[in-house]
Amino acid sequence: MKLKIKKGDTVKVITGQDKGKKGSVLEIQPGKMKIRVQGVKMQTHFDKENGLLEKEGLIDYSNVALEASAAKGKGRAKASKKA
Repeated sequence: MKLKIKKGDTVKVITGQDKGKKGSVLEIQPGKMKIRVQGVKMQTHFDKENGLLEKEGLIDYSNVALEASAAKGKGRAKASKKA
C-alpha cells in the first residue's frame, strides 16, 4: 500500500498518548505501516558511552493525520461538477 505521508511532512497525532501533538516525519517504514514523528512517543535508551538518551519511537500510520497547511499546494485540485 502506498502511503500518502512522506518524509518531512508535518503531521498531527489524532489518537493515543500523544494526541494533539504536531511534528515533522523523520522516518517511514511502509512495510510495517509505521512512522517516526519528531517529538512524539519519546523513549529512553541507554548507551554505554553517552548514558541515557531520549529518541522518538515508531507510531502507527493510522494514528496521524496530514496537516492541512502542509498539504496545501501538493497534488492536484479536484474538479467540481456542475449540474
